[in-house]
This record gives sequence, structure tokens and C-alpha cells, in this order.
Amino acid sequence: VATGDFLMNRLKISIATLLLVGGASAAVAQRDPAYQAARAAGEVGEQPDGYLGIVGNATATLLVDHGWRVHGLARRPTQQDGVLPVAADLQDAAATQAALADLRPDAVFITTWLRQDSEAENIRVNAAMVRHLLDALRGATGPRHVALVTGLKHYLGPFEAYGQGTLPQTPFREEQGRLDVDNFYYAQEDEVFAAAARDGFTWSVHRPHTVIGKAVGNAMNMGTTLAVYATLCRELGRPFRFPGSAAQWNSLTDMTDARQLARQLLWAAETPAAADQDFNIVNGDVFRWSWMWGRIAAWFGLEPAPFDGTVLPLEQQMADDAAVWRSIAERDGLAEPDLARLASPWHTDADLGRPIEVVTDMSKSRRMGFLAYQPTDDAFFDLFRELRAA
Repeated sequence: VATGDFLMNRLKISIATLLLVGGASAAVAQRDPAYQAARAAGEVGEQPDGYLGIVGNATATLLVDHGWRVHGLARRPTQQDGVLPVAADLQDAAATQAALADLRPDAVFITTWLRQDSEAENIRVNAAMVRHLLDALRGATGPRHVALVTGLKHYLGPFEAYGQGTLPQTPFREEQGRLDVDNFYYAQEDEVFAAAARDGFTWSVHRPHTVIGKAVGNAMNMGTTLAVYATLCRELGRPFRFPGSAAQWNSLTDMTDARQLARQLLWAAETPAAADQDFNIVNGDVFRWSWMWGRIAAWFGLEPAPFDGTVLPLEQQMADDAAVWRSIAERDGLAEPDLARLASPWHTDADLGRPIEVVTDMSKSRRMGFLAYQPTDDAFFDLFRELRAA
């Protein structure tokens, strides 16, 4: 599935609606006793993990747990616990308009993107998806607030120029602004800003570091990729070796739990001071991979291999492992036998192979009252337990 949205309604004195766009779908949520009764009766079913993407899954789960009514929009929607499916494709303006014709969201959360072969195509396709969404919602009862999730490529540059040239000093801060390079994140922002000027809604932009969370078929999924790699190493007696650079091994860094990002999305939508602001979002701790690698190894009952500073990409190490993984899955009754749907070694290699320190400042949202915290090792362990239980 290429893209998605979440639409959410809630009751205060009168009904207000929240729309979250993410991963491969959309969701609408409302605190609705009739909906909760239908869910309890089994009329709202469960859906395979990954349908909404990593951030979408976490945000939808947060909403459902708080009694929200959630609609999931995708090209080929299936079902997820608490999510009502809607079929559309954000690349198709007319289909998006038709799918959202009867929805009046109070707030919109955009967490979706679709990777293309060049940054020029990334800009064209991803800007159009945001534009089609916001055009479809335009009207007298259009959204009050729109939140856009991008990431640290805002500071590090797009895939074609990732971590190259003159970069801002770490820790990255929101006031450092844009690089002088084409970037689809900037194009997505510009679509939101233009629609806000036209339609009068407030906005927020959220920039996570590498996101940890559960989703199958996600293009950027370090946590699941490392879980699969560790399992393969244990199965084959292969050294559990850090695949990245000496800079990443030795430098301080941070990450973002999808649940932490979901909390900030909702906080920004409900906090007047957060209107028309951009925010970094990470877990709140810092670590070195020289420490974290041993923590992950121990969870899987492995000894971490010594690191000599040589980069040995996971994409290379795991290139011939599809058949081995399928064999493990069939033997142990695992839910997903397709290695390509679980692991994204190219993305993990890009993060762990960076030649520079990457650490993020969270002072801006903390000063405004967002104080949530998530230890990163626990974020990994929670994901591993969830994957093991699936």
C-alpha cells in the first residue's frame, strides 16, 4: 500500500474530528458509546500489523485505547482492531476527494511518504499526496489543525545527499532551518503551509530520529531488521557484528519510539502554544551503539562480536538469507515467512553507517510542557517481545 490517512472524531461539548494520515492508511476516531459497543460485539475486527505503518499503528493504538473511533484509509484496506476501513489512494486526487467527502476532521496527522527513484520524483509524488489530501478536506468545516511527520533528513539531507556537505552542528535544533538542497520533506511542509494560509488552520511539524515500532512491510524498520538479523545469527552461528561505522559505534545518538511520537502528535494538536511550530521528537535519552549493541545481543542470548571499525552492511550480510528465514518461519510457525516484508537492511545500513554524530535537542517542546520519556533499550525490548508473541 502506497499511502494512508487517519481520521479521528471526538466528543467534547460538540463533536470534533481528528484526521491522522500515515503509513498506508487513514483513521477517524470518536469517543462514541455505540462504536465501543460494536467493537465489544466483534463488529469492528482485527487487522494485520503494519497496515498503518509504524507511526500509524502506534497512533491508532493510542487513540483506540482512549476510546476513539478510528477509520483507516488505504488503497486495499484490511482490518485492524478498532479501525474502520476506507478505500482510496492519496496519489489519486479524485479518489481521495470521494473517499473523504463525508468526513469533517478537526485535526489532521500526516505520517505518510512513498519512496521514488530520485529526489525529484520523491518531491513530485509526496508533495502531491499531501496536496490531494488537504484539497479534499477544504471547506467551511475544514480541519482546525494539521500535523506533519517528517524526520531528521530535514537536517541531514535527502537520500541522494544524505549526511553530505555542510550540516548543522549537533545536537540538531529546530531553529537551524533547511539545508540548501532539494528535499521532499521541505516540499511536504510547503504544501501544508500553503493550505494553512489558504484555509486558516494551524499546523505542527514533527521530526523524529529513527523510529522503533511494529509494522510488517515497512520500508524503514530498524528494530525488526535487527531482530531478524539476530535470529539469523543465532540460527547460523554467525557473529552478531555491528554493521555500521566507527563514528556511529563511538558517538552519542538517540532514537524515537513510535509511541513517543504518537504522544507528541496528540499533545501538539491539543496544546494552543504548539500551533504553527516545528518540533524534534526523540525518546529523551542518549546512548552509544558500543553499549546498545551488547544490550540487544544479550536479549537474544548472543555474544556481540568485537567491532574493528570496518563497515559490513546488513544488506550484504543478509543478501542470501531469504530461504533460511523461510525455513525458520515454517519450522517455528512464525507469522511472516517473507524476509523482505520484515527487514529493511538498506535503511538500517544508512543509519548505522553514517560518518557523523547524530543527536537531537528536545528543549523546544519540553519548555512548552511535553515531558514524555522513553528509554531506548526498553523500546527495543518491548518491540522484540511483541514480535515474539505475534
